[in-house]
Amino acid sequence: MSDTTSSPQDFAATVEQLETIVERLESGELSLENALTAFEQGVRLTRDAQQRLDTAELKVRALSEDSEGRLNVTPFAGPDDAKPDLKDVPKDVPKGEAEEDSKEMPPW
Repeated sequence: MSDTTSSPQDFAATVEQLETIVERLESGELSLENALTAFEQGVRLTRDAQQRLDTAELKVRALSEDSEGRLNVTPFAGPDDAKPDLKDVPKDVPKGEAEEDSKEMPPW
């Protein structure tokens, strides 16, 4: 089995290669030595994929931070998505609290 991790490849190709390795390992048709080699390659590919994801997350965060380091969360709204109407908030809820509740929160 050739080691393709020495040359850079795109993330999708890495995931596809991982899926192929998992299928081969699950088939049970590999010898112990070949299974170990495939497993080692899978671990290398997994680490590479995780590093790429971590790097992409850092880039997204850096591009999304304001001048004070706070995240600017901009929801991916479609054309039919509307902002919540604060006039529909019950009168006993303070305005500032209603505005806070209407802001999108990040998933983390």
